[in-house]
Amino acid sequence: MTTESSNEELIEILAATPSILDGIVADADETLFDKAWPGEWTPRVVLAHLRDDEYLTMRLRLERMLAEEQRPLLMPFDETAWAANRWTGRDALPELLADFREQRASSIQILRRLEGDDWERVGYQPEIGELTIRTWTEHWVEHDQTHINQLRAGLGLTA
Repeated sequence: MTTESSNEELIEILAATPSILDGIVADADETLFDKAWPGEWTPRVVLAHLRDDEYLTMRLRLERMLAEEQRPLLMPFDETAWAANRWTGRDALPELLADFREQRASSIQILRRLEGDDWERVGYQPEIGELTIRTWTEHWVEHDQTHINQLRAGLGLTA
């Protein structure tokens, strides 16, 4: 992600992800969602990760940077432990997509209300270092794209 994208462009990219996921899933063979490929999660787990990570990590870090005055320490998220221990009760594809859409809508509402200096509020994440809401949002866009690409690859779809 380049710094050439405006804050509004970053928000619009994030807002588009649920529709992109809907399109990917609509074209995919249902039997492939639980097929693992070497070194990767299954496509279903990728979708669950996007959903859970939205509220457990992405939006939570955003909200902490907005709410806390002193450069909050943003703890790393152990994806390996999450994948091994996650709750699978809402893993049907329609539920995963609907849950992600709802979580993302909540995040977008917050981002759209940010004003000038809000984008420069700071947090610290040990694996990333110091980041602003702006750089966190850029990371968020990259995170989405990584998993969109991973999902397409796992389902045998071309970009």
